[in-house]
Amino acid sequence: MDKIPMTRKGHAALEAELKQLKSEDRPAIIRAISEAREHGDLSENAEYHSAKEKQSFIEGRIKELEGVLSLAEVYDPAKLSGPIKFGATVTLVDEDTDDEKTYQIVGEYEADIEQGLLNIKSPIARALIGKDEGDSVEVRTPGGDRSYEVLKVEYV
Repeated sequence: MDKIPMTRKGHAALEAELKQLKSEDRPAIIRAISEAREHGDLSENAEYHSAKEKQSFIEGRIKELEGVLSLAEVYDPAKLSGPIKFGATVTLVDEDTDDEKTYQIVGEYEADIEQGLLNIKSPIARALIGKDEGDSVEVRTPGGDRSYEVLKVEYV
């Protein structure tokens, strides 16, 4: 299987989530199921069915995180330099609207566009790879074609 690129920060966040699920959420849901069973008839026990559904979600997420972490290839962006690549923090200006945006290019499991964490597989990230400060980038997005200028590339 292919390795999954990830920053140190993203890897640590996934490990923390896994620890939370295993040490706190899993035991809590087991207690909730046990308490719901004590209320009698399970076929009409909404608490029991809700707890079992939540348990299923937790166990699925634990499996997913364990799989992702086992395939993780962790990069430290501070040790990188040069043109834009995985881990770069990039400041762009939209050439049409003059809006400035800053993104860090990260792996898909740590991506969060609201936090400025851009999935390496996204159209913008793919277009940015290999570019440098001052370069102009044409990006085909679901909202139409966009032009950006790369203002700054940092590795922090």
